[in-house]
Amino acid sequence: MGFSMQPYGIQSMLKEGHKHLSGLDEAVVKNIDACKQLSTITRTSLGPDGMNKMVINHLDKLFVTNDAATIVNELEVQHPAAKILVLAGKAQQEEIGDGANLTISFAGELLQNAEELIRTGLHPSEIISGYTKASTKAIEVLEELVEKGSENMDVRDKEQVVTRMKAAVASKQHGQEDILCSLIADACIQVCPKNPANFDVDNVRVAKLVGGGMHNCTVVRGMVLKGDAVGSIKRMEKAKVAVFASAVDTSATETKGTVLIHSAEQLENYAKTEEAKVEELIKAVADSGANVIVSGGAVGEMALHFCERYKLMVLKISSKFELRRFCRTTGTSALLKLSQPKPDDLGFIDSVSVEEIGGSRVTVVRSEEGGNKVATVVLRGSTESILDDLERAVDDGVNTYKAMCRDSRMVPGAAATEIELARRLKEFSFKETGLDQYAIAKFAESFEMVPRTLAENAGLNPMDIISKLFEKHASGNTKVGIDLGAGDTEDGVCKDVSTMNIWDLYVTKFFALKYAADAACSVLRVDQIIMAKPAGGPGRREQPAGMDED
Repeated sequence: MGFSMQPYGIQSMLKEGHKHLSGLDEAVVKNIDACKQLSTITRTSLGPDGMNKMVINHLDKLFVTNDAATIVNELEVQHPAAKILVLAGKAQQEEIGDGANLTISFAGELLQNAEELIRTGLHPSEIISGYTKASTKAIEVLEELVEKGSENMDVRDKEQVVTRMKAAVASKQHGQEDILCSLIADACIQVCPKNPANFDVDNVRVAKLVGGGMHNCTVVRGMVLKGDAVGSIKRMEKAKVAVFASAVDTSATETKGTVLIHSAEQLENYAKTEEAKVEELIKAVADSGANVIVSGGAVGEMALHFCERYKLMVLKISSKFELRRFCRTTGTSALLKLSQPKPDDLGFIDSVSVEEIGGSRVTVVRSEEGGNKVATVVLRGSTESILDDLERAVDDGVNTYKAMCRDSRMVPGAAATEIELARRLKEFSFKETGLDQYAIAKFAESFEMVPRTLAENAGLNPMDIISKLFEKHASGNTKVGIDLGAGDTEDGVCKDVSTMNIWDLYVTKFFALKYAADAACSVLRVDQIIMAKPAGGPGRREQPAGMDED
């Protein structure tokens, strides 16, 4: 009989198969290490010269992008501490739509500096208290850096919109920001409601068509539906629209019935009554003044035949979300079954036509006049992955527009803000007397990550540039940032951002700072990791990747 040792301590309390890590070395440093790895991945994609990542997710879908939110979403991060950073990045992406990379990279940098402090003997709670003080101070300084006069803006003035949007789009699509910003600004201004605070991101749609190039991109007031019209009528001007959520076809009866037919005559009459019924329904729709029928399901052959006879154009939209947007564009109410629509249920569109763009047929629905509810940016590019990346840039631009509708203040871009924050916080740390002064100094040092990374990604010498930036900022010019496009000119790469017109939204920086500091403090507060034995059975998935958000 073998002598088995009784479990003691925490082992006796938990089921076998659990994991338990505690103490500075095992828990805190390991957590910091995982977060550092994550921020190392995203950091090289920061800024306009950021590198692309090639991510292949579990469904074998290929992503080629430098958008941090997409990268961390598709990576399926397993480590619990690194997940906190991913969630901070997601929160930033949902709140502002830009700056997810800054959030994750900055939180990683804060944790790396915290690790150095822990190694020198500081306790995590002292670091947390220092970081909290520093982030409060940083937000105060950030408010002082806001450009005067930028709080009042007309959200319908294209030039002001492009100024604020340029930095967000350039970080995704460097070199094409001018073309893209102009398109995005046009689309956003078209659908902007009377009260800009109610701007809905969903009203700017994106249609991706392979072929052509950036110069072929356009904005359509209305919708672009992939797919052809069902019948032979391909074009309608100034049309009234009836939308049916179900199939345009003869519907089966509610109850099962058996029909006994005794003679050929009865069979003929039976077929005729079915025809007559369908014709009656289609005629009723035509009599109501509708010229276009939109069906949410299949379109029966007999129904289509009568639609052609009454000169009705037939479109089919199978996605119910698209159908909902179509109703919003045209001001139609969708009817449940095929019946005569009331005049109030009909919508109006200026024109609907089937066009061939780059080998694929699309139906373009334009509603130029009246309440403009939806605008579509038609993107053209040579491959699917380029189009996906362009779409992400457009999404970022639209989200930035939404953010500026709520708060239009802006701060200097091109790392000028970060250098100034680093300088002011460094001074602030000298005035502190407790141990947290070291944490505040490290928090200030973390801001140097932004100019350093921007310079490294552009292939410049980071140490040289950072020292020059500090020198210029110390002499009182707080708007000096890095000009990545400049060669070795007189000023070198450090220039005043107001002359280069590179501005970032205040809210982007504010939330990125807040979320990064919160995430870093959450990770530092952990001193034990206790993992229960994972349940058996197939892995749990929240939702299949690549699904539409709605």
